Amino acid sequence: MALVRARRAVAALVGTVLLVAGCDAAGVRDEPGARHEPAPLRPRWVAGALPVPAGGPGRVLVRDVVACGGRWYAVGAVADSGGATRPAFWASADGRSWAARPVRAESFYGAQNVLSAVGCRGAAVAALGAKSGGAHGNPRVSTWRQPADGGLVEVPAEFEVFGGPRAVDVARIAGGPPGWLITGGRVAGAAVWASAPDAAAFTLLEGAPELAGDARGRTFGRDAVAVGESWLVAGALLPPGGTGFLPLVWTSPDGRAWRRSVLPVAGRSAGVTGADEPVAAGGGSAERVALAAGEPVVLGRLGEEFVLWRRAAGQWRLAGGFGVAVGSPAAAGGSGVRSVAGFAAESSSLVAAVGAGAERSGWWSGDAGGSWRRLALPVPVSSGGDAAVAVAQADGVLVVALDDGRSSGVWSVRVADLAR
Repeated sequence: MALVRARRAVAALVGTVLLVAGCDAAGVRDEPGARHEPAPLRPRWVAGALPVPAGGPGRVLVRDVVACGGRWYAVGAVADSGGATRPAFWASADGRSWAARPVRAESFYGAQNVLSAVGCRGAAVAALGAKSGGAHGNPRVSTWRQPADGGLVEVPAEFEVFGGPRAVDVARIAGGPPGWLITGGRVAGAAVWASAPDAAAFTLLEGAPELAGDARGRTFGRDAVAVGESWLVAGALLPPGGTGFLPLVWTSPDGRAWRRSVLPVAGRSAGVTGADEPVAAGGGSAERVALAAGEPVVLGRLGEEFVLWRRAAGQWRLAGGFGVAVGSPAAAGGSGVRSVAGFAAESSSLVAAVGAGAERSGWWSGDAGGSWRRLALPVPVSSGGDAAVAVAQADGVLVVALDDGRSSGVWSVRVADLAR
């Protein structure tokens, strides 16, 4: 009898071990809706300092980072003790050692810009900046191009190009073979601003069929990427009377004529846009887009989850995702509001910075988005105030630029070290 009891105990123990192992294996591959969160990756970040550019002392505010043509670039501003700001631009050959580059403003508000987004086209960069001002305190938006000296120079534009009574927001800038494209919104819905490769002038396209809002609802443009000679924009639709968004992408061969596609989700609900359209509880939004091995990948939200969409053979499909549960360490102290702060891809390596509740968190996938692990940021960063997180990847190196509301910095790590 003792031998029988021993065998039963061993069998029960083996079954328990197999069950636990099975749960762990399933948890690493995070399908949308999964709640298991593997232990965070804690890499040995290498710190890099952003020097204060010429023009007087102040606190560095870093807002975005990008890799272009074998070099790294970061943008932001410097704020003095009285709160006055001036635009700032940095460059690095390795993502570790950074130097300030010259910035030349051409307008009163340009000289006060906080540069919020930077994109690249080959080895060249262009940037977006803004400063609130005027009688109504509205953002005064400027674009910036890169002259021969490698710095940035402001591109003068009429106020109504980016502002005026129909303005809503200006979000991101992207470069590619066609030139440059800025995404954002106007009263009519999603809008874009296009420029030739020299980034010397941007032309607004608002109210465009399919891109702008219509009887199906109001549209919002969040991000863009060049796919070959064409453009792809990510965003969302808010149906009439709806409380949840639908994730959308638009494609265009020339930046003028646009085609709209609703991205697939896990659930379906009839009659939201006049036909059976995919939706999820709480709605969804496509917020960032990047190229991975030459193909677009989109990161966004579905309900309480962050999900990845991938295009294959002309069709979009859900390719995985991760959740930041309310009450988890990544969302402690907050309401659980979800947003994507940064997203970058290189081959099968994807990195995201997201906000959920009171704190922002990093996430990394080494298998093209099939599974994700939380990536501990170099320092904690809140989801509000003057805090910011941006990410970029190139040549097997991951760079994170962040501002925790007190100071800014840039850190790097080799992607191979994350995969160990």
